[in-house]
Amino acid sequence: MAAAPLLFQPLRVGGQTLRNRIVLSPMCQYSSVDGMPGDWHLVHLGSRAIGGAALVLTEATAVEPRGRISPQDTGIWNDAQAGAWARIARFIADHGAVAGIQLAHAGRKASTRRPWDGGGACPPGEGGWRPVGPTREPFTAGATPPDALDADGLATVTAAFRAAARRAWDAGFRAVELHAAHGYLLHEFLSPLVNRRTDAYGADRRRLLREVAGAVRAVWPEEGAMLVRLSMTDWTPGGIDADQSVETARQLRDLGVDAVDCSSGGAVPGVRTPEAPGYHAPFAARVRREAGMLAAVVGRVTGAAQAEAILAAGDADLVAVGRQLLRDPYWPLHAAHELGADVPWAVQYRRAAP
Repeated sequence: MAAAPLLFQPLRVGGQTLRNRIVLSPMCQYSSVDGMPGDWHLVHLGSRAIGGAALVLTEATAVEPRGRISPQDTGIWNDAQAGAWARIARFIADHGAVAGIQLAHAGRKASTRRPWDGGGACPPGEGGWRPVGPTREPFTAGATPPDALDADGLATVTAAFRAAARRAWDAGFRAVELHAAHGYLLHEFLSPLVNRRTDAYGADRRRLLREVAGAVRAVWPEEGAMLVRLSMTDWTPGGIDADQSVETARQLRDLGVDAVDCSSGGAVPGVRTPEAPGYHAPFAARVRREAGMLAAVVGRVTGAAQAEAILAAGDADLVAVGRQLLRDPYWPLHAAHELGADVPWAVQYRRAAP
């Protein structure tokens, strides 16, 4: 019997076995109240589990209120939110996928309006707040200047990630991803374009990420999976480059991180990203080869043959799919049919299977 396509072969990540190599990429829904996930999140995430994804990751989920991108972001800074997430994690697991949560802090890019409300800074009168960051420099000229985090503030952030991870495990999540990309707080400290501090966190820009990763690893059981999303490059001179990010991956590996989710950009505005199908694959390949870690590739992965080719070339272990899974929640099932893989459909939907 011929081996299954690589896209539909299982993969061990940390203590979890994924049924295939397809990850639902975290995508903000801007649809919660007071950080609480609701029916929208149950349907959005649950349908992708029914549709065949192996690892279903939540949107960027704030570890404290001021860490939200918008007032409508989800959170897991209290037990009520964790309880609301529990039914979603349970539904995902009941349909064969691993439930994963992306823990995040928006840093200086916090307190913005939702995209369909026009974006831009969200003033206090609309539920906004003063953000925090490495320095008092705002993301854009018109944004509210953040408060620069001092030693106590950094300790508070690290403790918030740790507490959020503990709540997430108790809620039923079995994978956690730290968001250290796209110009949010952990990436802000990594990037020399943003982190202009003169203290220990400026001299060693990876320090905060290491402290957060170590704190989460300390409370995240070995039977779980732990990932970090990195912006592998800032796409501009003087910013993070692939060499630096590979070294970051090595340090994360030594802290017990299981995989790196390779993305890019977001640290500063006005940077052109040379997007093309699978354009992050070379970064993931370097993480696999030079850091000796599992790597996921995200960005413009839209076709079954394309995803299979990335895996066959040895460029990645996982493909994280975003917009294509917004267009079609059942894309993994259709991809399996296209590649000739034998993948079960939910019994309620079998009458529609090809």
